[in-house]
Amino acid sequence: MTATDVAVRKTLTVKAPIDKAFRVFTDGFDTWWPRSHHIGGADLKQAVLEPRTGGRWYEIGVDGSECEWGEVLVWEPPQRLVVTWQINGQWQYDPDFRTEIEVRFVAEAPDLTRVEFEHRDLERFGADQEQIVAGFNSDGGWTGLLEAFAKAAAA
Repeated sequence: MTATDVAVRKTLTVKAPIDKAFRVFTDGFDTWWPRSHHIGGADLKQAVLEPRTGGRWYEIGVDGSECEWGEVLVWEPPQRLVVTWQINGQWQYDPDFRTEIEVRFVAEAPDLTRVEFEHRDLERFGADQEQIVAGFNSDGGWTGLLEAFAKAAAA
């Protein structure tokens, strides 16, 4: 891995048809995203992923406030989703900061889907890169989040 190719990559198999896996990851995003994972000033009421290219990815606080996370760059149901992660190393939304998350869904069998996850461009975190990557790879990061998604998709 070079300094310009820093990414967190995860592959998991979900016990769900591809359409359902995609739908739970996107439309059902709020059902598996933990309430503890928010950056706004208020507690998290809802995590929203708008289902279209150009859509917003954001949170709504219990007080009605909204806090951006990024934007939907690619919307190709049920195979592929790409969003920007515009949350910087201080866990704040920054419109000038941007990494990308790509999620691919591949049908392995009628009720089995392989999910290929990549959060890339992490070298943009600069001095915070090592700590951020370790966090993303932890149970509190993408590892645990994707497990929660897989459980929701299999339900």
